[in-house]
Amino acid sequence: MGIRRPAISTAVAAALIGSFGVPIVAGTASAEDGAATVREDFDGDGYQDVAVSAPGAKIGGHAWAGYITISYGSANGVDSARTTVITQDTPDVPGASGDNQVFGSAMISRDLDGDGLTDLAVVARDHRPENNVNGSVIVLWGRKTGISGEGAVRIDAPANAQVGDDLTAGDFDSDGHTDLFMRNGEDYDYHDVLYGPFSRDGVPARERQVQVYSTDNTINSTAAGDFNGDGIEDLATFYVYENHAEGGKLWLGTKDGLSTVPQRLNSSSSTAVADFDQDGYADLATRIFPNGDTEGTEEDPGTVKIYYGSPSGPSQTRTQTITQSTAGVPGASEKGDQFGGRLSAGDANGDGYPDLAVGVPGEAIGSKAKAGAVVLLKGAKGGLTGTSAQAFHQDTADVPGVAESGDVFGGSARLLDVTGDGKADLAAGAPGENLDAVVNGGAVWLLRGAASGLTASKSVAQNPQDLGAPAAKALFGANLSGDNGPGTLIP
Repeated sequence: MGIRRPAISTAVAAALIGSFGVPIVAGTASAEDGAATVREDFDGDGYQDVAVSAPGAKIGGHAWAGYITISYGSANGVDSARTTVITQDTPDVPGASGDNQVFGSAMISRDLDGDGLTDLAVVARDHRPENNVNGSVIVLWGRKTGISGEGAVRIDAPANAQVGDDLTAGDFDSDGHTDLFMRNGEDYDYHDVLYGPFSRDGVPARERQVQVYSTDNTINSTAAGDFNGDGIEDLATFYVYENHAEGGKLWLGTKDGLSTVPQRLNSSSSTAVADFDQDGYADLATRIFPNGDTEGTEEDPGTVKIYYGSPSGPSQTRTQTITQSTAGVPGASEKGDQFGGRLSAGDANGDGYPDLAVGVPGEAIGSKAKAGAVVLLKGAKGGLTGTSAQAFHQDTADVPGVAESGDVFGGSARLLDVTGDGKADLAAGAPGENLDAVVNGGAVWLLRGAASGLTASKSVAQNPQDLGAPAAKALFGANLSGDNGPGTLIP
């Protein structure tokens, strides 16, 4: 069977297609439930760090080569002076920058070797003629001095393989080590589960295949979390075919690893996972496809649906639907807003209940179409609610910059405790941000967590020009490590 590229995804994909004229491939998720807190701390100093992709960047004359940056957290937030830029030309990073490599097309931050430091797995769409492999997952190892190319490795792949599609992390056998799910072979119907710990040569402790396809469709999104509360993370995969959403599958985790016989789930575009009501079950937040149609999502106002966890997994009866027409949610549900284009969970106000950051990349700010925004929904004992929800965009007081048409603020979003105060901060990307005469250079903002939720006070922005990195058409901020939704812009 020939290689099938993932279908063009939803939400931000549609917004960015409208802005840039290029499609996007779906990214991936990492678990963020209470049982498995992800510490994105690459240097082990106790502050979470932010990894950003600039997939459109030209490197050494190569279009769409891509690069990533890592900004280290501190009590004062992130600082451009403590930001590292890494490409495939960085010493010791496998491969070399090339046309359409798209280094950083997806990223996962987890401790892969069990040394207590977070590592970064980076997907690149490269071709290795020596064994006809398409794609790489490159591991950059966490170090006390911070991530560099030192010791970086490719995860091994068999000949003629397609590698890195649908990369997702979780502890699917509950042995305390991170496992990776991804495509890593020639047979399209199967994906691999690579069980940790990984050696410094990039070799997993063991490997197992799962038949993820039974019909001619593609995975558009994934999610991992302990949905049935048994202490083992589960995996959800979601499918599309042409212009139709094709439902999802739940692969329960067991002591032996992922089950091979899935349960059925409803369709989902973007996802986030957290125990929003703190009842011991991870909940699944999704953006739904309008009428099950994957085309025309650029016109969709956007709807977020939460499936609360239960002993049998995401409940089909205890659900919640939230739009910008829900009481307490700022704004209005309007054509093209794409509410839910990106989703990320974290406790922004420090009350013990995870909150949900909702990207609204198509939101018009005044007359500025697709300027974009992010809405924060608060978690509580009864689950997520519109009560006291907050909205932020570039025209919000104290947020640097000015909202402009096509910025697509909220085109990426992560809640991470960068300042180490017990409250998650919001990293939000605007990959369409113009920098002086630079087209679509992109930028990322950091808004601090506070007792009220998020605050624009002391918020900062970072862009490629600040870092001395390639800026023209870089789309800096199109993808943040672990945020789940359309991740990589593919020419």
